[in-house]
Amino acid sequence: MKSDVAFALENAGWPALLVDGAGTICGASPAARNLFSAALNGESPRLAAVWSPENTSTADQLLAQWEHSAVPTLLLKFQAKDGRAVGYLTSICALTKDDRKYYVLQLLRETTTAAAELKPPGGEAGLALKQKLDCALQLARTVALDFNNALTSILGHTSLVLSKMEPNHPWRGSLIEVEKSAAKAAEIANDLGTFSRQEKEARAQASGNLNLLLQRSVEFFQQNAGSAQATWALQLDRKLFAAKFDEAKMQQAFIKILENALQALQSGRGRITVQTRNIELAEPTQDRNAQLAAGAYVCVEITDNGSGIEPEVLPRVFEPFFTTKRGANHRGLGLAWVYGIVTNHGGGVAISSQPGTGTSVRVYLPAEKRLVRDNGVTSDDLSGTQTILMVDDEDLLLTMGKTILSTYGYRVLTADGGQKALDILFQKDPVVDLVITDLVMPAMSGRELVEQLHRLSPQTRILCTSGYVWPAGQESNGAYLQKPFTSQELLLKVKQALSAEPAAVPD
Repeated sequence: MKSDVAFALENAGWPALLVDGAGTICGASPAARNLFSAALNGESPRLAAVWSPENTSTADQLLAQWEHSAVPTLLLKFQAKDGRAVGYLTSICALTKDDRKYYVLQLLRETTTAAAELKPPGGEAGLALKQKLDCALQLARTVALDFNNALTSILGHTSLVLSKMEPNHPWRGSLIEVEKSAAKAAEIANDLGTFSRQEKEARAQASGNLNLLLQRSVEFFQQNAGSAQATWALQLDRKLFAAKFDEAKMQQAFIKILENALQALQSGRGRITVQTRNIELAEPTQDRNAQLAAGAYVCVEITDNGSGIEPEVLPRVFEPFFTTKRGANHRGLGLAWVYGIVTNHGGGVAISSQPGTGTSVRVYLPAEKRLVRDNGVTSDDLSGTQTILMVDDEDLLLTMGKTILSTYGYRVLTADGGQKALDILFQKDPVVDLVITDLVMPAMSGRELVEQLHRLSPQTRILCTSGYVWPAGQESNGAYLQKPFTSQELLLKVKQALSAEPAAVPD
C-alpha cells in the first residue's frame, strides 16, 4: 500500500504527505518537498516539524480528532521552509494496512484564512463540487502522463525513420504529416498537464547553449518537405554568453517564430537568417516595445525576406487572438505565446518590418558574462559505442529507446523499474556509461533511483526524462529531457550527457 501511495504522491502537482498513526511522515510529493525542504530530511521526519503553532490543535491532536470527525477537509496552517505560516485547504483521508493506520494529507489550495476550523467551506454542496473538481484534475494529470508516453513512442519511431529515409521517398510526405500531428498533440498534452497542476512551478533553469537549441529548431523545418524551397542561413556566435532558459519552452517560441517566417515567404521561396550575438548594455535601452535593463544579453535575431507587416498592423502583433491569417486554424495566439515565454525568462521581444521587404524578430535573454561551453555535438555526430541503461515502466518507451540508440551504435540495456536497474548496474559486466530514467515510476520512483545512484555510484552519468515540468528545487545532478521527444533530441541529449563531466555529489 505504502509504495502505491508513494507512486500517487509522485504524480501529485500539489503538496501531499503520507503520515502514519504516530505522526511520522512516510512519504511526500515533490511539491511538498519543495515547500518544506529541510524539515522533511532525516530518518523519520514528523508532521509536527511542519505544523504551525497558529493551528488550534497540535498535529497529534488533529489525527486523533480526525478519527471522530466526519469532515474530510480542513483549513490548516503549515510552516514553510522560509519560516512563513502558510494556510492550506487540506484534504485528509485514512488508510489501513496490516492493522496500521496511515493518513494522506493533500494541501489542495493555499488560502489566506487565518483560523483552522473543523468545518467544510461552502457547505456540503461546495465540498462535493470541490471533490469533483479535484477528481477531474487528477484524471487530467493521469491522461497527460499516459498521452505523453504514447506520443514519445510515436515521435521517436517516426523521426528515426525520417532520418534514414531518402528525401524523394514516396512515403516521406505522409510520415512528415504524422510527425507534425504528433507534435501538435504534444502541445495539447503539455497544455493539459500545465492546466492540471495547481502549483504552476517551472523547473529550475540551468545555463544552456542557445546555439544548439536553434540548430535543432531549424533542422525541424529543414526536414519538412513543405519548407525545402526556403534558403536557411545560420550565423551563430561561437563565443556566446551563457543564458538560463527552459529548453522546452524556448524551443516552442523559436519554432513559432520560424513558422511565421516561413509563412511570410512567397510560395515558400526566400531566405531565412538565424543569428546569435552577445550584447552588453551600459544603461537601460529600448528596442521597439522591448524594455531592456542594463546588463548582458544574448540576442537571437530571426529575419526573413518575405511579405512583411503593414505599419498599422505591427503594433498589434503581440495581442492575443489578433491574427492577419485567414482560416479557422489560426487563433492569433502564436506571438502572444512567444511574448509570454520570453518575458517570463526576464527578456524582451522586438519586431521590425517593412511591407514587401521582410521582417526581423529579435529575442533578448538575460545572460551571464561567461562563455557557454560548446561541446561540439552536431546532428551529424550522433552515433556512439557506449553502454546505456534505459529505465522506464512503459515497455513502449523501452522498445523505442533501444531501437533508436542501437541503430546509432550504442549497446542498450533496459529495466522496467528502479530495483531492476540497480541489479543490472552493480553487475561486473557490462559497465554502464549512462543511465536514462523516467522520473515517475511505481515502487521506486526515478528520483529515488537517482538518489541511490548518487550515493552508491557517484560517477554514473544520468539523463532524466519526464512528461511533467520538473518542480523547482527538485533538480538532480543529471541532465533532463522532457517528453515527448524526437529521436534526434534523444541522441543529442545522450551525446551531451556522455561528454559532460560527472557531477560532484555533496558529502
